Order: sequence, then structure tokens, then C-alpha cells
Amino acid sequence: MRIVVYGIVQGVGFRPTVHRVAKSMGLKGYVLNNGSNVEILVDRDADEFLRRLRKELPALARIDRAEVEECEGDYQDFTIVRSREGRKVSLIPADTAICGKCADDFHRDGDKRHMFPFTNCTECGARFTIITDVPFDRERTSMSKFKMCRSCSEEYESPDDRRFHAQTISCPDCGPRYELRDLDGSIISGDPFEEFARRIDEGQVGILKGWGGMHIVCALTSSPRLRRIYRRGDKPYAVMTKDLESAKRYARINESEEAILRSPQRPIVLLQRKEEMKSVLAGVAPSLGNVGIMLPYSAAHMLMFKHLETDAVIMTSANPPGEPMVIENSKAYDLGLDCYLLHDRKIVHRCDDSVVKPRGDDLCFIRKSRGYVPLPLPANHDKTVIGVGAQWDVTGSITRNREIFVTQYIGESQQHPTLRYLGDAIHHLSGLLGVEEVDAIALDKHPRYSTRIMAKRLAKEFKCQSIEVQHYHAHAASLMIDRGIQEPIVCLAWDGTGYGDDGSSWGGETLVADFAEYSRACTLQGIPLLGGDRAVVNPKRVVTAIQLITGSEPTLVTPEEADVYSKMMPNSVKATSMGRVLDAVSCILDICCKRTYEGEPAIKLEKWLDTGDICEDFEVEFGTSDGVEYAKTIPMFEKLLEMKAASDSRKADLAASFVGSLVTALTDRACDIAESKGLATVGLSGGVSFSNPVTSWVEEAVRRRGLTFASHQRVPNGDGGISVGQNAIAGRLLG
Repeated sequence: MRIVVYGIVQGVGFRPTVHRVAKSMGLKGYVLNNGSNVEILVDRDADEFLRRLRKELPALARIDRAEVEECEGDYQDFTIVRSREGRKVSLIPADTAICGKCADDFHRDGDKRHMFPFTNCTECGARFTIITDVPFDRERTSMSKFKMCRSCSEEYESPDDRRFHAQTISCPDCGPRYELRDLDGSIISGDPFEEFARRIDEGQVGILKGWGGMHIVCALTSSPRLRRIYRRGDKPYAVMTKDLESAKRYARINESEEAILRSPQRPIVLLQRKEEMKSVLAGVAPSLGNVGIMLPYSAAHMLMFKHLETDAVIMTSANPPGEPMVIENSKAYDLGLDCYLLHDRKIVHRCDDSVVKPRGDDLCFIRKSRGYVPLPLPANHDKTVIGVGAQWDVTGSITRNREIFVTQYIGESQQHPTLRYLGDAIHHLSGLLGVEEVDAIALDKHPRYSTRIMAKRLAKEFKCQSIEVQHYHAHAASLMIDRGIQEPIVCLAWDGTGYGDDGSSWGGETLVADFAEYSRACTLQGIPLLGGDRAVVNPKRVVTAIQLITGSEPTLVTPEEADVYSKMMPNSVKATSMGRVLDAVSCILDICCKRTYEGEPAIKLEKWLDTGDICEDFEVEFGTSDGVEYAKTIPMFEKLLEMKAASDSRKADLAASFVGSLVTALTDRACDIAESKGLATVGLSGGVSFSNPVTSWVEEAVRRRGLTFASHQRVPNGDGGISVGQNAIAGRLLG
């Protein structure tokens, strides 16, 4: 019987497992990776073989379907046959953390991989970041330059060894090597990891090259110096701790959060900071109630901590501000740091750390990248579409065989190197998937988004049409794909900014949407953005606009500035953005009046929303303009300004009362709309939904009305999910 298996069957120890199961049953035949699937031939008992195979699958493998047919053949044994080229429809494996058995090898005295920083096996290690093509064989990875020594060859060829056919197998005799260098590229003598750790403990800032990119590393106490060097304002840094027990010193961790931290994907997890660690982490995550923590996911990380005196270090992506992470050794020195721990294995494709935020037993992806890509989601159409995302937190997406594959996190596309990276990522993924013909390129409607440049290039390259997709329609569609929803929904699409159909800046929208169309049912009162994008980074301008509208005296700017702003008011673009509302609340309450990173005022507001009580009555009135309802926020702000002046000590309660009242009122209106149209689901998408208090208020209001609440679980809430929504809409419009 010939068995053709589809799923995650490459680079995860699948063929060795097939061989082991077949041999244990005394079967004869072969297993073959042909680039599109894995083909297995057994001389008998195919059903029992498949049952046992499913039971003994490697941790990272997945069988989506298996096709069985009769065939002829005469074999004397069961063998693994050399891979051959085929149509590329198999799934590409993601990078995963070092497994427990390899960690044991790493720590065991006398083992040949004792303290070897590239220890891995068929079930762990780099995959996506080192693969050049499928099938996943050594010659198609950046391990091809490292010839296996005799000992590794024996393990590779032994069916009884767990590194049997491990394509990335190596050891200290034949594998990649680390060297420690200084700023001018000179080799620093001594054990590279021991010397690197000593320098980090002493306060230096260094580079550590990993599997899919490079990290800037320094002690927690060195964060002020790192901020001066790196020019990142108050943007929080990720922390890597030595182990789980160390992580528990810095943050409160429940069982579900522990499981995420220890998962093979090893993301950065946003956790509640312990109050006693407030001063220790003050420079790591300024003015925040949480901290992003990850555990070591490679032998190199474990080796670093073996020599470090501290149990936690800052680990942040090594990239110039706004540009992609560095992956080439020669480019690392451009960052101008103290020391560089680099290895000689090429990184084929960079992949940033994933960032997740738990919400109860669920989690949402702030950044979906290492460990999770490029595993697909079910698509809503059978076309081949490429989505290029929006402007910030960009990802690309490609559909093939009714599945949506999403690239790793790309970044802010207005920088040319990042835009080029988006193109490289899309081409790399389409090559791995064997995509040669494309039906359409999907892009955002904003006329100035730089991703439109990439969309035009791709449309010309593939000789296909391009389809513009409205930003908030894409948010709604991304949520529908995430939750497998096919029928129309009412979606609260809330973020900082997006191009509206009327040319204004949207961001507080209530949409009735399916994959083909949408209507704007409710929004927020427009607030002038004094100076356009300058108001986005300076919330004082938003607050000043509110004060000028109400006729009150501007309190956050000089009289001269107020006079200039009053003259700008009539010609300023208006924003109906929930993100700008949260920024204004944050600024009025003296929480954050300057944005040094994306979403900062709203992010810093969250801990106050979390601890405050909704104890003040902020009545929310609605009006109508051009047939669209809107919540009148200006009277609410007028009241907030008065109450803040009277009592500056109750900012948590004032913040929660204002935002909670507005969110609940908008959600109730969304439920009214859903009921009037016979719809069962009210969803929440967009960057504002990263706020746990906001999401909880929406969920409570929806469930109170007996409707179904939908929030993100698999697709990023923010603009990292836009390419998915673009893809879904364009594919449906193609018919």
C-alpha cells in the first residue's frame, strides 16, 4: 500500500519516526520526501501502521491528511529513500526551542555536545531561518557548508539514534563556531562565552548572534546606557531570564502563562511585574505594570547564562531604529557596541522573537514571528493572493490551496530597508510554497502608505491585478479568519489611525462586515489633529484641540502656541480614533504626554485602567452626521478636565470611569445594531484591543446582551493582522 501524507512532515523528525514504526512492525518498503508530501510504501497492515504512526508522531509534526492506495512493489527491508523534487505543497517547519533531551546532552559531562551552543536534533532547533528550499534536507540549508564528522555521520545514519536523519546535526568537531570580537573586528582571546558574560556583568553592551537574527544584550542595570546608545525613548525592552524560577522573581506567573513561557515556541510573554521589582525594572519597562519575559530557547543562551552572574539580561532585537534586525556579521559592527559574540553559520531568513499577551486562558499576538511562522490558517477562498499589509507592524500573506501563510514580523515599512525586507520575505515564502502564479495583490487604501510601492512591484512581477482594501474592513476580516467566522459580524475596529473613506483619519469604527462588503454604522466624534502626524506623537496637541473646541483656556501649551493652533483648527484633518481618545485621556491625567514609541500613551494608561473603578458617571450621548451615528466625546473630555482639576489624586478612577463608560456605550450600540440585523456576533479588533481592561469591558457588555463575543487568538490584533484581512477580502472579491 502506498500512503501519501500531507501536513507538517519536513524537518521535524517525521521520516525517522516512520522508519522506526515500520521496523518495529516488521514492515518492508520505504519512506520518501518528495517536496510536496511524504510518500510511504508498506507491504501490509497500512491501517495499523497509520494508527501507530499518529500515536508516535514527533512533537512538532502534524498529519493533516493521508491518502492510501494499492500499488505493486517488492522490497527486502524498510529504508529511507533520498528526497526528490516535487510540487511544493508541504508545510515548512518553524524554529523551535531546544528540547529536553538535547538540553540534557548539553549539560551532561562527557557528552560530545557538552556545552556545545548548536546542540539540536530532529525535534528542535532552527528550521525556517536556515532553509533555502524544500524538501528540508541539509544541502538546502545553511548547514550545507559544514561537513559532518564521522561520529555525526554514524548518528545520522543509525535508525536507533534520535538524531537519525537530523538535517542540522553537528558537534564541536564539525559544526559552526562562535568567536568574540571587539568593535574593530579583532578577536578577543579566551573562552568567547565566558568573556562575553564577564563583560555583560561589568556593564558592557554586546551583540549575540542567534538562529534567526542578532540580539543586543546587557545587564538590567545597563538599561540607561542602552537607551542613550540605541535612542529608543521609553520603549520597553524584553528580558531573558536564566530559567523559570528566575522569571518568577520578576513577575507574577500563573499556570497558563508558565505553559506559554515553556512552550517550544518560547515567545516573549507580557507578564504582571512584581511590585518589589519596580525599581529593578524601572529602566526596562518605564511606567508600565508589566514586563516582557522569555526563557532561553537555544543552547547558546544556556551557555551564556552558565557564565553570567546575573539571572536576567535585556535581550532586544539588534536593529537600527525603524530598520530590520541585523543578520550579517559585517553589519553588526555598524551598531557601535562594545563586543560581538558571532558565529559562522549564515542566517538565511531573519525572524524576530514573537510577543504574546495573555488574557485569562487565551493569548493575543502583539508580534507573531519566531516559533509560529510560517504555519498556515484556513482561508476563505481558493485563489492565490498576496497581501502586503499597512504601514506599521507589517506582515505579508500568501494564500495557497485554501490556506493563508503569513510572513514573519517585518516592521515599519516607511523605512526603505524594511520595505525591501517585506519584498524579500514575500518572495522567500512564495518560493518555499512553490507559488509561481498570483491572482491579485491586496493593499491598503491609504494613498501614502509605502507598502503600495511593494504592491505595484509585485503586481507587475506576477502580471496580476491589485485590489485596494479599506483598513478597518481588513481588521474585521482578519478577526473572522482568526475565529473561523463565515457569516457577517458587527466589529468594533479600534486603533490609532487608518485611512477613512472620507479622507479623514478613522480609528473608532463600528462596522457591519463580511468578507465582501462593510458599512460604517457608528464612530467617534472627530477631533482635529493639529499638525497632522505631529499630533499623533504629541498628545498635547490633541488635548489643546479639545480645549479650543470647548472654549476653555489651553493649559498644556504657551499662549503663542495656542494662538497658532487656533488658526490651524479649521484646516486640520479630524480623527475619529479611539487611539487618539486614549492618548488624550493619558495626557490630561499626566500619565504620558509624549509618544516615544507606537501606542505609548495608551499603553501607559492601561495599568491605571486596570486598577481604577468606574465610579463616576460619564454620560455618553450620540449624534448623527451624514447618516452615521457618533459618540460625543468632547462633552466627556470637558467633564474630565474639570474633574481632574478638582482632584488630581484619583487618576485611576477617572481614567477607568471615562474609558469604561465610553467603551461600554459603544459596545451597547454595537449590540443594538447586531440585534437589529439579526447578527449573532460582536467582535473587537485593532491595536486598542491589546488593552485587557478595554477588551474585558467589551466582552462583559456583549455577553450581558446574550450575544457572542469574538476576539483575536491566532492572528495579531493590530496591524500585524492586516495582510490576512486584505487577503481574505481580495480573494472573496475575485469570486
